[in-house]
Amino acid sequence: MSDSIVLGNGIEVRLRRSSRARRMTLRVPRAGGEAVLTLPDSASLTDGRRFAEEKRDWLQYAIARRPLERRVAPGVAVPVAGRPRVVTPAELPCPRLQEDRLLCPARKSVGPVVRAFLRHYAHQQLQGACDRHSAALGRGYRVIALRDTRSRWGSCSSDGRLMFSWRLAMAPPEVLDYVAAHEVAHLAHMDHSARFWAQVAALMPDFQASRSWLRNHGNDLMIWKFRD
Repeated sequence: MSDSIVLGNGIEVRLRRSSRARRMTLRVPRAGGEAVLTLPDSASLTDGRRFAEEKRDWLQYAIARRPLERRVAPGVAVPVAGRPRVVTPAELPCPRLQEDRLLCPARKSVGPVVRAFLRHYAHQQLQGACDRHSAALGRGYRVIALRDTRSRWGSCSSDGRLMFSWRLAMAPPEVLDYVAAHEVAHLAHMDHSARFWAQVAALMPDFQASRSWLRNHGNDLMIWKFRD
């Protein structure tokens, strides 16, 4: 089921029915879009509306404090590997990272070019990190896939497929490395048990700082838009 309701304060909430949900949850997307109310099969629409109305003050606050979106354009500083790089048109065939600038072909649309560059950069960095961590763990993975996910930075399937958000290319290198270590650790422990976190620590002893960075600054990576 996918529908929507409008609350008493005028906020529209999209409804989502999930057979796996055990309770009602209300989520505000990090990078714009409607708030989402997830309902388990046992909950009625009346229950859902009542729940959302009870949370509407929080919802209004959460929407108001979302960072404004930023659009990639010439002259704008876009984060790459945790550093702002000024998007600079240049006479060259493909993008190139140069100190504090990201050089882009002058005759191409900047947004899609930067997006493609970040995806390629993320894949390179993540593959190197996953190869290193999986070798230390002694377990191989099958493949790395990149997505523009909104709810998670990475995932690991039971058959060893690793998925990551390509927006990690914008994060500091140690943060990208932490997410790689986190997902590789799931090759040994498909849960978030004490054994799992011990494995993450074995792969990356100082992972807590990077985990905190994602909680505090991850939203900043979601505000970037790449359409001209």
